[in-house]
Amino acid sequence: MSALLGETTELLQTMIQSACVNDGTPDSGYETRNADVLTHFLEGSGLEIERYESRPGRQSVVARIEGSDPSAPSLCLMGHTDVVPANPDTWTRDPFGGELVDGEVWGRGAIDMLNLTSSMAVAFRHLARTGFQPKGTLIFFGVADEEAGGTWGAEWMFEHHREAIAADYVLTELGGWSTQGSDGVRRITVNTGEKGLAWRRIRIHGTPGHGSMPFGSDNALVTTAEVVRRLSTFRPAAHIGEIWRAQVDTMAFTPEMKAALVDPARVWETLETLPVRVARSCHALCHTTISPNVVHGGQKTNIIPGVVDLDVDIRTTPGTTATDVDLMLREALGDLYPLVEISVLQHSDPTQSAAHTPLWDALRRGTQVAYPGAELVPGLVVGGTDARFYREHGSVAYGAGLFSSAMDMSTFGERFHGNDERIDVESLALATDLWLHVATDLLD
Repeated sequence: MSALLGETTELLQTMIQSACVNDGTPDSGYETRNADVLTHFLEGSGLEIERYESRPGRQSVVARIEGSDPSAPSLCLMGHTDVVPANPDTWTRDPFGGELVDGEVWGRGAIDMLNLTSSMAVAFRHLARTGFQPKGTLIFFGVADEEAGGTWGAEWMFEHHREAIAADYVLTELGGWSTQGSDGVRRITVNTGEKGLAWRRIRIHGTPGHGSMPFGSDNALVTTAEVVRRLSTFRPAAHIGEIWRAQVDTMAFTPEMKAALVDPARVWETLETLPVRVARSCHALCHTTISPNVVHGGQKTNIIPGVVDLDVDIRTTPGTTATDVDLMLREALGDLYPLVEISVLQHSDPTQSAAHTPLWDALRRGTQVAYPGAELVPGLVVGGTDARFYREHGSVAYGAGLFSSAMDMSTFGERFHGNDERIDVESLALATDLWLHVATDLLD
């Protein structure tokens, strides 16, 4: 296990305890707390540490080990410093306690993604302290606001300080779990792309009236209920692409089951036969998803509402455009479509980097230390990460990491944004060692 494990564990615990909770509002997050933590940790490495504040309390941290050859490829280790909210009443332990219990660090962000951010910082500091002099530049980027789309983090940095973070290759979150097949080969997922973000607000109009006389009323909330029903039962066409086929190959299913999962005509009914926690992840990998999640409307208990806003989380598969989203909503809503107003809350197209690049090869070699003979498999992030900003600027960006054999995709998915989020220390050690191997392999 990595000699740096103690440093990674302690840094992770401290970052969890900072409670940089991003609820999506511009003044939440307060990532300055973790910027302080990272600055204090990296100080003394002999490097200059830059901090960038997009708005009060929202700081990102950048440190660089400059390469000796301007023509050599550069690598950025990017980890976000904010976390999503947690409800202490539904947790077994304090979500911001950062406790180490039975070989696991508990707390919000332990999986998403302070485990990787802390291991990246530890690897980066170790390289700096040991005199690493690469040909290509190595960048550590502790970024704010990933959990709300990156407006005050990566997006802002690209708009205002692109030169500080630009890199040919980028490693960030969501990847590194693995499965061992019946052939004895361990296959590790490295996410080469991510689904698009197509958040929409649907405004439903009605006619206000007195709540004591609802018969025959034009109640916007009642219509909204039907809109929700139609969206929740709509079945977009399956996207059976190269990544989904590669992922199915890693699954411990019979050949018949695998054939059904890559058949557009049978995939949905096959998903319905799987355990829910497995089906949920599989469905998201091969379908555009539509999830009505937030309702705003109504004024008073005795007033029939005249307008309701419904916020819908839509995640699009590769190749899906904004026009395609509009067509899906038109099909899903049917005769209600002309009666509603649809506006864009956030939109970004799906992005994807090529596999089998020099970075891919370095990752493959780096995994052999822990898992001799392991193979890398391309995957798709079903949520959103800051990797998309790099891909949009021409960089190769992967969601990577390296977890213990106990952390399979289903376990990872259950803990991601879930109750009792936690990470085992073996995974922390594996990730720290991976960054060291990849940086020295790719840049030296």
